[in-house]
Amino acid sequence: MHPTQTYAEWLATLSAQLTTYSQVEAENLVFWLFEHHVGLRRSELPLAIPSETNREPLLGDFQRLLTGEPIQYILGEAPFYGRNFIVTRDTLIPRNETEELVHRILNENPKPRLRVLDLGTGTGCIPITLALELKDPEVYALDVSVEALEVARQNALNLGANVQFLEGDLLGPAPNFALFDVLVSNPPYVPLRDQEEMHANVLNFEPHLALFVPDEDPLLFYRAIGSWGQQLLKTGGKLYLEIYENLADELVQLLRSLGYSQVQVHQDLNSKNRMITCLWL
Repeated sequence: MHPTQTYAEWLATLSAQLTTYSQVEAENLVFWLFEHHVGLRRSELPLAIPSETNREPLLGDFQRLLTGEPIQYILGEAPFYGRNFIVTRDTLIPRNETEELVHRILNENPKPRLRVLDLGTGTGCIPITLALELKDPEVYALDVSVEALEVARQNALNLGANVQFLEGDLLGPAPNFALFDVLVSNPPYVPLRDQEEMHANVLNFEPHLALFVPDEDPLLFYRAIGSWGQQLLKTGGKLYLEIYENLADELVQLLRSLGYSQVQVHQDLNSKNRMITCLWL
């Protein structure tokens, strides 16, 4: 870059190299780097000139962007429901559709002192948000990954959320807990055969343990969650699931066969079947 080039000019130069993204996406990613490293606002870009001190770390992170690595992993954080969460390669990056699931839980459960359990917690974004937004809840979260649990505990500490984190395998027996008002889960749900349809920045960087299920049993984790709910939900307790849009009909049939009632599929803002809610009676 030219030594007198402004940040606005540098943004245009760098974003033009991110050819796997749209122009708007590329510019937003580069600006995110500028904002993280220098704290610039967009209005300041046409006037500010990068210093030599700023260029090296910015260019280092930009080279990682060129490989397809998600910017959330590069910066080590991701926004979720108005808060920043630590993310690592041991956790999925929190997504907008999961925010929609959390928003639904909050809207449908105004009562105080609910007992909530999140299964497969990852960064802890679901239980931490619920712990901070619900009225005096008692919140638990479980994951099979020790590394993910370390991230989730740090996020809870940073954000001042009271969540009890536990190591456990969804495919094993349910723990001996007191009954819950709400169970929620965003489990692995992508069949291995669908890898080719996924973006490389997801496939090459996010943890496969949290993404994929066997082609021959794509409802593997939902069946386990449904079984846990039979044992852990109070009468009238609610189950909230993020789902794979292609398996919505099969999942509705499964939950009904397990004894759940009022099984409903809900679409996300992109009109995709993305959530299921039901009651345990």
